[in-house]
Amino acid sequence: MKIGPHTLANRLFVAPMAGVTDRPFRQLCKTMGAGYAVSEMVASNALLWKSEKTQRRANHQGEFKPIAVQIAGADPAMMAAAAKVNVDHGAQIIDINMGCPAKKVCNVAAGSALLRDEPLVKTILEAVVNAVGVGPDAVPVTLKIRTGWDRENKNALEIARIAEQSGISMLTVHGRTRADLYHGEAEYTTIQAVKNSVRIPVVANGDIDTPEKAEYVLKTTGADAIMIGRAAQGRPWIFREINHYLNTGEKLPIPEINEIQSIMNAHLLDHYEFYGEHIGLRTARKHIGWYCKGLRNSHAFRQRMNTADDCKTQLQMVNDYFDEMKSHSDRLIFLEAA
Repeated sequence: MKIGPHTLANRLFVAPMAGVTDRPFRQLCKTMGAGYAVSEMVASNALLWKSEKTQRRANHQGEFKPIAVQIAGADPAMMAAAAKVNVDHGAQIIDINMGCPAKKVCNVAAGSALLRDEPLVKTILEAVVNAVGVGPDAVPVTLKIRTGWDRENKNALEIARIAEQSGISMLTVHGRTRADLYHGEAEYTTIQAVKNSVRIPVVANGDIDTPEKAEYVLKTTGADAIMIGRAAQGRPWIFREINHYLNTGEKLPIPEINEIQSIMNAHLLDHYEFYGEHIGLRTARKHIGWYCKGLRNSHAFRQRMNTADDCKTQLQMVNDYFDEMKSHSDRLIFLEAA
């Protein structure tokens, strides 16, 4: 699997998720078997480039290559400028977000809202590709979309053709419309149709949460790769599970509590160092909740853990909880609804 000049380790990708796929999480997923990861969405508005949040999202220090940065916006010139700035700061691949269904993104006509305006899509894609994707130092530009605006207005095929004609190097399709948000089940027939209509690599995204589902989606859609988002939250080892299953047809055993605790500790320590004490304490809570989801008494533990007022205390509480789990079983046993 290649994106421009970059050869990827495999065809398992980490989906860009705001507030989740920061550098520590991307690095962890790559360590656990993901072949590629895209950064959180970076706004194209130049007024925000020097903000602490944007600077943090653009931090790729020590990250496994290739480094891919996702940008979002609705103004072609601003998107082109944002692409240039991120390339200057080390981005090796630029990904354009036309798939985010969030209101705060769509309300400014960005993300999946752009799917309603095909001429504007074309102008944005051409502007970004011309800014960084041509010439001897060309940086590949990729695109992520949904199947359309709503069930009555699916235009992924048209957008895919525009993308290919505009010089986009790879297309990711989430199998839902903007109106679907994350409800219901992802449908893969549109992704299959997109794959059959273009020559550029196509990535399937949506509801891939088991090795069997990964194999099914790859076979059903004919996609070149799959992108995994929510299923990796608190379960970054899903990438090695899928990789092993695709290569051998066999399922790996469920991770032991000791290993999960070790993975989580390394993640949290990296997370605290990346964000600092104040922000790290608060933003770690969601990751801890995901790691503990389905374990015995996890709801009561999460409520208790949220009272910690420093990272050291939070980490100690997490380890105390996992040590208690080990006294009951040496393997991960889900006792609550996942």
